[in-house]
Amino acid sequence: MNISDIFGSDLHYRLRRAGICLRTGPFVVHLKTALPTIANAVGVLYKDFCCDFSSFADFHVSVSRPRNFRRWWRPQVVCYLNDESPFTPLPADQSFIAFESLLNWSIYSRVYNFLIIHAAAVERAGFAVILPAPPGSGKSTLCAALASRGWRLLTDELTIIDLDSGLVVPMPRPISLKNESIDIMQAFAPKEMFGEKTHGTVKGTIAHMRPPTESVLRMHNLVPPRWIIFPTYRAGALTTTDYLGKGGTFMRLSGGLVNYPVLGARGFDTLTRLIDQTDCYDFTYSELNDAVAWFNALSLQRKA
Repeated sequence: MNISDIFGSDLHYRLRRAGICLRTGPFVVHLKTALPTIANAVGVLYKDFCCDFSSFADFHVSVSRPRNFRRWWRPQVVCYLNDESPFTPLPADQSFIAFESLLNWSIYSRVYNFLIIHAAAVERAGFAVILPAPPGSGKSTLCAALASRGWRLLTDELTIIDLDSGLVVPMPRPISLKNESIDIMQAFAPKEMFGEKTHGTVKGTIAHMRPPTESVLRMHNLVPPRWIIFPTYRAGALTTTDYLGKGGTFMRLSGGLVNYPVLGARGFDTLTRLIDQTDCYDFTYSELNDAVAWFNALSLQRKA
């Protein structure tokens, strides 16, 4: 059963009572909440995702109102992972942002059987492009633009590498867009579905773009990595690229690894194998159409 198969009021009821098990990539998350903001967003942004009501879950998460005066006065929400609250309460209108952040944090802090990179990833012609970048670099905007132009979305936030095969494990979820990027993407891809804007977060205004249906349906198809590209948005800049050596890529990439120190030798072997089998570039852009054209040309080179 998919989320879209559940009638709106029934989804609210199930989330409020027993919760639902939602599959995202290799993980199953059990979500329980009585908050209509989250139920509505899940119904829109996760509509193509498989769910059930009784399977094993990797993470048990919930978001609820606190049991004090902040339940009514300047309302807040509290996040729970396995009945423990890892975050300070957030304003109630940020409840869906709280859920998405909690799910990311659950993977950051609990997953040790994959190498996890803070990076977006997309696929075309059977090979993956990994896009590592710090916040504010235009990573998610570029990822959303490519996903809206036929590239398969693998992830916009956490790239997962299988330790044995070295393949990229897809984990498509709603793409988080911030501030000016929201209006830019709504103009660039008007046929895509966007969630409501949430104002006043620590990162400014946030909205999510729904992942393409095909990307969700193919979330179990692993992909060999072929490129590592570090994107940077710079207003008014021409689209430019610079080739990166393996040593420089290792140093740049190691700063964005989530669980690398815990994995020890297996993490090092997986990272060096990843870099050995990929071409690595710096990529600067300002115009999304030019950026997409460059990536399309890159994917054709692999076929030659």
